[in-house]
Amino acid sequence: MLSRYTIYRRRPKDAPPLPDGIRQDSRWRTRHVLRPTKEAVEDYLANPNDEAWLRFKHQYLELLKTRQVEEPKGFDDFACLATSNNVFIGCSCPTAKQPDVERCHTWLALQFMQQRYPKVGVFYPRS
Repeated sequence: MLSRYTIYRRRPKDAPPLPDGIRQDSRWRTRHVLRPTKEAVEDYLANPNDEAWLRFKHQYLELLKTRQVEEPKGFDDFACLATSNNVFIGCSCPTAKQPDVERCHTWLALQFMQQRYPKVGVFYPRS
């Protein structure tokens, strides 16, 4: 199963418990195959409106398509891991600046993986 979770810099006392499974940080700072680019994230967060979200969504999905062609083993290995384990990709969203979990790259990544790897069960958590 594949899902997402929120990474906190300082975990608040009222935060939900960490998910039980393999947690992987997929923010732009990492080497994760599902990471967005720093520039795309910064561009979106500079003015997180509908137009910026559509631009980010398009750029990110194109990035994943390109990256999957260039690094198919990374995607295949990740899908295999999520087929036999509970795997959670992490991001800092939702945040005060970007409060909608459905406007996070992890949400798009879940959709991408579900389309490309239908055997991977995907769970879309609400914030």
